[in-house]
Amino acid sequence: MSHFVYVARCKDDSLYTGYTRDVKSRIWHHNNSRFGAKSIRGKLPVKLVYSEEFDTISDALKREREIKKWRRSKKEQLLALALRSEATKRE
Repeated sequence: MSHFVYVARCKDDSLYTGYTRDVKSRIWHHNNSRFGAKSIRGKLPVKLVYSEEFDTISDALKREREIKKWRRSKKEQLLALALRSEATKRE
């Protein structure tokens, strides 16, 4: 079973990093149910801007902790790199 680390951009342009086993469902819960993260309830809606897949929960949680420690500028660099990589794949 896959494990994911994701970054969501909130309405106020802040970034939220989390872990899940189902990214699409988790973003839906953030935006539409009481099971979303309490820390972003006043910042809805959120939009998925990045995700990484891992084979083990341990690897995913380590990566989540790593990204959460980063300054915003480093997170934005990660997002920009992922966008460029995605654009290259489409070409």
